[in-house]
Amino acid sequence: MRAVRAAIVVPSLFAIAYEVIGSPQTALYATFGGIATLVIAGFGGTRTNKLSAHAQLAVVGSLALIIGTLVSGTTWLAALVTVPVTFAIFFGGIVGPNAATGAVAGMFAYVLPVVSAGGAATIPSRLEGWWMASVAGTIAVLLISPPAPGDRLRAATAELAGELAGRLRAAADGQTTTPAAMRAAKERLRAAFDAAPYRPTMLGPADQALGSLVQLLEWGASQVGDAFDGHIDLARSCPQDRALLRAAAGLFADTQALLAGQAANPDFAALEKARTLSAERLRDLSGRADEPDARVAAAQAVHAQSIAVVARSAAADALIVSHRASAEAVEAERRDWYGFSTDAVTAAAAPAAIVPANAATPAAAALAAAANSPRMQGLIGAVTVVRRHASVRSVWFLNSLRAAVALAAAVAVADASGVQHAFWVVLGTLSVLHTSAAATGSTALRALGGTVVGFVVGAALLTGIGTHPGALWAVFPVAVLVAAYAPGTTPFLVGQAAFTVTVVVVFNLLAPVGWTIGLLRIEDVAIGCGVGLAVGALLWPRGVSSVVGDDLADAFRSGAAFLTQAVDWALSELMVPPAASIAAVSAGIRLDDAVRCFLTEQGSKKLGKEDLWTLVNAATRLRLTAHTLAALRPATPVASADSGSACLPLAGSDGYAGAPACTGLRIEAATLAGFYGTIAQEVSRPSPGPTTVSPPLLVAPAMPRQASTADANAPVEASPEPELPHPHLLWVQEHLHHLSKDAQSVSEPAQHMAEVRRRPWWR
Repeated sequence: MRAVRAAIVVPSLFAIAYEVIGSPQTALYATFGGIATLVIAGFGGTRTNKLSAHAQLAVVGSLALIIGTLVSGTTWLAALVTVPVTFAIFFGGIVGPNAATGAVAGMFAYVLPVVSAGGAATIPSRLEGWWMASVAGTIAVLLISPPAPGDRLRAATAELAGELAGRLRAAADGQTTTPAAMRAAKERLRAAFDAAPYRPTMLGPADQALGSLVQLLEWGASQVGDAFDGHIDLARSCPQDRALLRAAAGLFADTQALLAGQAANPDFAALEKARTLSAERLRDLSGRADEPDARVAAAQAVHAQSIAVVARSAAADALIVSHRASAEAVEAERRDWYGFSTDAVTAAAAPAAIVPANAATPAAAALAAAANSPRMQGLIGAVTVVRRHASVRSVWFLNSLRAAVALAAAVAVADASGVQHAFWVVLGTLSVLHTSAAATGSTALRALGGTVVGFVVGAALLTGIGTHPGALWAVFPVAVLVAAYAPGTTPFLVGQAAFTVTVVVVFNLLAPVGWTIGLLRIEDVAIGCGVGLAVGALLWPRGVSSVVGDDLADAFRSGAAFLTQAVDWALSELMVPPAASIAAVSAGIRLDDAVRCFLTEQGSKKLGKEDLWTLVNAATRLRLTAHTLAALRPATPVASADSGSACLPLAGSDGYAGAPACTGLRIEAATLAGFYGTIAQEVSRPSPGPTTVSPPLLVAPAMPRQASTADANAPVEASPEPELPHPHLLWVQEHLHHLSKDAQSVSEPAQHMAEVRRRPWWR
């Protein structure tokens, strides 16, 4: 469909601009604008999404065109201005997938004028051509488009929510289920989320909520997997815990319904009541002979409570995805999306947004309303995203910087060399840039090969039909059809060859010069490829694999800091909620972007995907475990607490596990944090020689593991204690046990990554 649209629209635009308007400038910019709009840019989503994306491309392209034209007369100025313009266009991809896929199309509007003759007087005719292409291309996309496929990501998310609901409901009813269907649904969701090189969500509340929901449901599947791994029998849990599981299943079912477009009203109050009853029941255990072991009960309750927290957040996000949430609900969830886990942290991170709504004066009240408005909160979220990626740890930042330097060098070389069609040099550089020197070199060879093939085909074509306008007009739509069909469906060499044939036809229609135009294109593309290869080798030879290692290190370090703070918070050793969540969320998102870029990077992968996913999943589990522990205690505003006093010790903490909980569990957490810190050092800056990272000691669970030969129907022996521990003590230990169990598989993949990073980039 894309090729058919282009074959109809691009020649029509050229004919109108050249034959009717009579302006070669307008014709040239209409042609390249049509290629940018209909071939290079591939916007997705609904028709509204596509209309918005095309409108933004038209505006950004217009600004770039004007700037490029104004600075084109001076080589050093053109090269200097190319850096911020290119960086801004590419870095704007952090907004969402449509902005990312439109970056190269937007650059078409800049590279053509910045190295072409013509001053400010040519701006109207150039803009005329660009806007003709933008309007015609947008209309063609909206009218000639295949039926929109179902939202694969949303459908996969709904499927996993339904599987979680079914498995929890069965457990609450005392039935046994197998994990196969849930694991398969989780894999399909991960495949749908990782299918594109960019995060398939934008900055709008619904998109951010969907991205959060994917992560929540994956974490929920892990929690359910832990709960059914055989060490406890949830079917034999107390009525209060079974009621909590049933309430959580109801919220997961509501999540599935909302994502499917059905009406649902999640009962958050019922879930919170069930959570309270579950915790109160555990507190009321006295150790009498007719009561279950408190540690067994705690192990059952910790899983029920953790799953309930996931279900509550998932249902809240599903309401936002389906546009059924209030502004207050959106704002509450927004804090989790951007790492502001509590009001206190939000106040510290974004003080401008926290203005008392009951301000004394009308002016202050108006200021408060404006500061707390959805528009202002959205602006704060956007600023947070920009700050998150304004780092050399971000592939967005590094890719944008690399493109900016490479295109600036190409502009300088093209102007200094005096080639006839200088913009082909810049387009050559733009087309071969990849995330590593090896991938750029490989693409450069294919680009040159495709250009040579296109030249041979074009020369043979012109030899056969000559430069008669009638013959060229007949060939023009066919050449555009092949050039538009090739990207993504045929090898890169074929696309370059088809584009070269199109260029030969267009320039012979403008000024019949024969097959020699193809030779000029080979020369210019070769220069552009050389510039791209040189910049890639100098600035980022290893490619994105080095950024993946650095982002993994950041994720492990920030997750470890978050874990220690979350444990202290859950044990009432901290007066303020964990502030490390902000850095942990940012590091997690940067890691996700880097992994996507790594998986789509051309060339062989020196690090195995299995090792990579083991490390990524370990970093994610570390952060989400800390997030779950931080949610055990409700946030209390700092102003309402006595900052000069310590928190009251939890019941049973003095003699918990033979030592005060403030030392025992905190030592366990610190040991795990130290292990992840060592892993971070290994994957980011490994020592010169081979090293061995020993896995951490396994943290004991909150209750003994049942032997496989035990009678599942036998009653559980009571083990009364002088003072039963507070539920938080048992829950923290159970979470640390699962985290330490997962950490046993991290050392070997980390050592493999360290070996890769020790090698020279060309090996």
